[in-house]
Amino acid sequence: MPDAHSWIFAAIGVLFIGLSKAGFGGGLGMLTTPLCALAFGPKAGVGILLPLLCAGDAFSMAHYWGKWDKRNLKFLLPGVALGVVVGVQLIGLFSTRQFNIVIGVLAVSFVVFQFLKDTIFRAEGTFTPNHRIGVPFGIGAGVTSTFAHGAGPVVSMFLIPQRLPKELFVGTNVLIFFWINWIKMPFFIVDQTMLDVPLLAPEAIITWATLKVSLLYLPLVPLGVWLGVWLNRRIPETLFQKFVYAFTLLAGIQLIANFDLVGWLR
Repeated sequence: MPDAHSWIFAAIGVLFIGLSKAGFGGGLGMLTTPLCALAFGPKAGVGILLPLLCAGDAFSMAHYWGKWDKRNLKFLLPGVALGVVVGVQLIGLFSTRQFNIVIGVLAVSFVVFQFLKDTIFRAEGTFTPNHRIGVPFGIGAGVTSTFAHGAGPVVSMFLIPQRLPKELFVGTNVLIFFWINWIKMPFFIVDQTMLDVPLLAPEAIITWATLKVSLLYLPLVPLGVWLGVWLNRRIPETLFQKFVYAFTLLAGIQLIANFDLVGWLR
């Protein structure tokens, strides 16, 4: 049974679902998975988060309804579906320690990407999305999202060169992640033993036990939305992002190095 520190880590992580969806941009929700992995273990943490992410998507869809470039779906989603199938198979091959390392590496890579993305895309011209590039990016998004709900950098690398206006960029992100998360849902609920289908996960990732925890944390999602709006009026977004990136980096390093963070805090 996780101790009080672990529950607090997870609560902070869930708050960032709402913060990232409604208050701040930049994929701040990437902090959520490392904190929940530290609290409940990597597989349970990923399972607990998916229903909460779907709830956050519902809030965001209502706010950004129609403010998106939906053609990106037809280029990304075929690859996403394939990537999710590959991802659930790989989850069964990883030990808890290896799973932690994967989530940690994705968290650290996310922070590095945030600081380098302007340099990476500065010299690029406007990019017109297509299937030739969209399918590989979709596969990458599906795999990383299955492992750690960490497809933000992959999707950003596909969207940023399109030079979309800010609101259209955010709305398109919301639309894409709404579909990514719901594509994952049946693969997380059903396993091979239920339907005897090899493409499904060896074991269900969302169980009654994880769903009960998800329901316990559900009120924190709209609270995070409200907190995001409140903070956005009082704290410069760039300063807030730097704090979050620092915590995401530390959480990622903790998952990779496996030092006793909770014990150190006591």
